[in-house]
Amino acid sequence: MKSPLSASSSSVLIRKARLSPFLFTLLAFIVFVAILYGEDFMCLLGQLDPNSGSLLTRLEKKWDKLPFAIGKTPEGCDIFSGRWVRDESTHPLYEESECPYIQPQLTCQEHGRPDKEYQYWRWQPHGCDLPSFNATLMLETLRGKRMMFVGDSLNRGQYVSMVCLLHRLIPEDAKSMETFDSLTVFTAKEYNATIEFYWAPFLLESNSDNAVIHRISDRIVRKGSINKHGRHWKRVDIIVFNTYLWWMTGLKMKILQGSFDDEVKDIVEIPTEDAYRMAMKSMLRWVRKNMNPRKTRVFFTSMSPSHGKSIEWGGEPGLNCYNQTTLIDNTTYWGSDCRKGVMEVIGEVLRKSKFPISFLNITQLSSYRKDAHTSIYKKQWNPLTPEQLANPVSYADCVHWCLPGLQDTWNELLFTKLFYP
Repeated sequence: MKSPLSASSSSVLIRKARLSPFLFTLLAFIVFVAILYGEDFMCLLGQLDPNSGSLLTRLEKKWDKLPFAIGKTPEGCDIFSGRWVRDESTHPLYEESECPYIQPQLTCQEHGRPDKEYQYWRWQPHGCDLPSFNATLMLETLRGKRMMFVGDSLNRGQYVSMVCLLHRLIPEDAKSMETFDSLTVFTAKEYNATIEFYWAPFLLESNSDNAVIHRISDRIVRKGSINKHGRHWKRVDIIVFNTYLWWMTGLKMKILQGSFDDEVKDIVEIPTEDAYRMAMKSMLRWVRKNMNPRKTRVFFTSMSPSHGKSIEWGGEPGLNCYNQTTLIDNTTYWGSDCRKGVMEVIGEVLRKSKFPISFLNITQLSSYRKDAHTSIYKKQWNPLTPEQLANPVSYADCVHWCLPGLQDTWNELLFTKLFYP
């Protein structure tokens, strides 16, 4: 015969029995919320992962399988952390003279640059190798699809680099490039594919949206206006955003509340970081509403550095990127042109994204490349004065990059994150 239950054990069973309906209800609620807000749970888990490492890793660990991926980057390898290695056997990836699509602002050899050293550097991540850029794989992946770069002239440089990396595989009569206002379209006819660039330096509507006449010092951005440009980005399969340089007009930015057509315009000034955060959030809302995470890929390219103050890397005061042919060897170098506050905003906003954004963190690796700018070796749209000619430093372009060159590496990194996230 079984021994009778003790008073204490009986009370435990009674408490358990009383808790059972509560536990059942709680579990049912958790399952319901997990199904309804699964994306947010994934986001939360990604942020709490103690082994998440860099911002990039945290962002991409939220998502099991990304469209177009055929493999993975080795565990623990941050492809954006590494060093530059001189490699004349594999670089440049094409010749300047072989690509007719490079704008005259970026053809440094054609405009008299005496050296080619800037073309021979390959990015070597710590702990792993970048896969070789495979133009055939890229074109086959784009078959029947649209790829678009959206942003400013730096993103246009990356766009042109991508076209140069691919166009040699396409017969001459089966490719074309056309410009329609803010939109430039390269078409690979046999692949029924397009690679496009859309000029939108702030992503939002602004008074600098004219793709030709946009050199306006008093820049104004319209709040809540992402759809002005966004309607041209719909039905794109791979999209690469950038926005940074045009925000750097000072500590504050002018924001239009209302319309540019209003007779009396309501304009407020807010800190640049807050204005930039507004644009980033608008971009993410547009992406979440218009892109399918199971079919499309979204990339965001970080700040492109400039090299306007040689004193920052130990050079003589008053000089810049002009005549620079060597790299910066200080691995912690960070120029004043790259505002860390903006970088923090990028990380803050992307961490909260409910859509998988692949982050191309090109800032630090590009900061070492003071040698790779167009400098004075480009088409000058206005005649140079005798004073400028006597002092090349005064008109050197330390913002844009020669092609072939650094921006081909950006596309090697884009290729890696597209196929091996």
